[in-house]
Amino acid sequence: MNRVNKQSYGGFTAFLVLIFILLGTVSVTAQDVASALDTKQVTTVPNKSLIDMYKTGGWAMYPLTFFSIAGFGLIIYNFMAVQPKVMLNTKALMQVDNSLEQLDIDSALKICAENQAPTTNIIAAGLKRADLNNYKQGPVKEAIEEASSEELAGPYVLINYLSVVGSLSPMVGLLGTVSGMVKAFNAIEAEGAGSAQLLAGNISEALITTASGMIVGIPAMFFFFFFKNRYGKITSRVARVVGDLEFTLSKAVKNR
Repeated sequence: MNRVNKQSYGGFTAFLVLIFILLGTVSVTAQDVASALDTKQVTTVPNKSLIDMYKTGGWAMYPLTFFSIAGFGLIIYNFMAVQPKVMLNTKALMQVDNSLEQLDIDSALKICAENQAPTTNIIAAGLKRADLNNYKQGPVKEAIEEASSEELAGPYVLINYLSVVGSLSPMVGLLGTVSGMVKAFNAIEAEGAGSAQLLAGNISEALITTASGMIVGIPAMFFFFFFKNRYGKITSRVARVVGDLEFTLSKAVKNR
C-alpha cells in the first residue's frame, strides 16, 4: 500500500514539474514575442489611387474602358429612346384616329409624316396601300406587318448591344486574369518564390482585371433585361394601337 502511494506521489510530482516547465516555456516565448512586437517597426501599406490600380490592371483595362463607355452610352440612349411617349406618340395617334373616322387618308398621312415614331411609321405604311374605292384589308395588313418588322427591329438592336457588353466584359477580365497569372508563374520560374513584390504585382493585375470586368458587365446585363422587358411591353401596346386604328378605318369604310 505504501509502495502504491509512493508511486502515485512520484507520478503526481513529475506531472507538476512538467506543467511548471511548460508554463515557463510559454512565459518565455510570450515575453520574446512581446519584446519583438515592441522593437519591430510597423510598416503601413500605401493606399493606391484609382489611376494606380488602372495602371496595374495592364492591357485588359483598355478594352474594358471601351466597354464601360459603350455600356454607359447605351444605357443613357435607351433610357431616352425606349419610352411609351417616344415610340407610341399617343397625341399624334389621337389625331390620326380622328382623320380615319372621316376617311381623310391624306390628313392622316400628313400627321404621321410630321410626328415620326415607330407607331406612326407603321400606320403610314398601311395607309399608303389603302384604296378607299376598292378597300381590302389584306394589302393593308401586309404592309403593317412588313413595316412592324422593320420599325420595331431597330430599337431592339441597341438594347441587344448591352447584352454584348455584359457578356464580353467579364470574358476580357478573365483573359486579363489568365495573363496576370501567367506572368506570376513566369516570375516564379525565373526568380523563384522569393520575389514577392514582382509576384504580388502580377497577381494584382489578375484580380483587378477580374473585378473590372464584373463591374462593367453586371450593370450592362441588368439594364439589358430591364430595357428588354420594357420594350416587350411597349411593342405589345404598339400592336394593339395599330390594330385599333386599322379597325377604325375598316369601320369607317363600311359605314360611309
